[in-house]
Amino acid sequence: MDMQRPTQVIGIASGKGGVGKTTVSVNLAVALHALGRKVMLFDADLSLANAQIALGCRAPYNMSHFLSGEKKLDEIIVTTRQGIKLVPGASGLQDMAALSEVQIARIVQEFSSLNDQMDYLIVDMAAGISPMVMSLLAACSLRFVVVRDDPSSIADAYGTIKVMVQDHQLQDIFLIPNAVDTEPEGYKLYERINQVCARFLDKSVKYLGSIENDELVLESLKKYQAILEYAPGSAASRDFRRLAVSADQLPKPDHASGGIQFFLERLVQAPA
Repeated sequence: MDMQRPTQVIGIASGKGGVGKTTVSVNLAVALHALGRKVMLFDADLSLANAQIALGCRAPYNMSHFLSGEKKLDEIIVTTRQGIKLVPGASGLQDMAALSEVQIARIVQEFSSLNDQMDYLIVDMAAGISPMVMSLLAACSLRFVVVRDDPSSIADAYGTIKVMVQDHQLQDIFLIPNAVDTEPEGYKLYERINQVCARFLDKSVKYLGSIENDELVLESLKKYQAILEYAPGSAASRDFRRLAVSADQLPKPDHASGGIQFFLERLVQAPA
């Protein structure tokens, strides 16, 4: 990887499943690519991977073939029709929490050998707060937490933030309220969660932007398309474009502490 332009590594997490984390990951990747950025999406869920489905992409090989030694990392990467470099996860395998130190070291070694210069590496996490999810989040330069306005999603998002802050001392945590009625409602949800974080964790999280509830998102998933392809004039597409601009304006990692090498170095030190 060319270190003249450090790669921004974004981890996208959620406390629970079903809040739209992969939808956010996929559409943010597509929106960043539309801005002219080179984007790689790493589907880091090895048990319920679905990024390739959301992108309408057929991946002949995936992380299971890499972890078994059948394929090298660059042999499983596919370029989607949207122009995204996808590192496919697998379905029905043990999750990231069960990876051994040897397997983690292999992933790190293979990532560091990739020649493609990327502006962004987006890591779509598995749901929950397993040790490996936290190790991946610790290795990223930015962390985005997707949350919906329902009690269980809010509680789980707060729990995820609590583990990141108290157990791992992580910084640069941003909230993305998803499927909200309006942008102001999304900001109110952010404020509520941030007030709890400030009070009980002595830590503020940041607001990146909200995604409005849009029935066309579900339709796009059924068509195996990103919403930006399926309905570019929709409210959700508008919001994902705004989200991409906001993300693209965040400070870029410096040579010493950020980018793909930082991700790799942090990941190789992570506990299995």
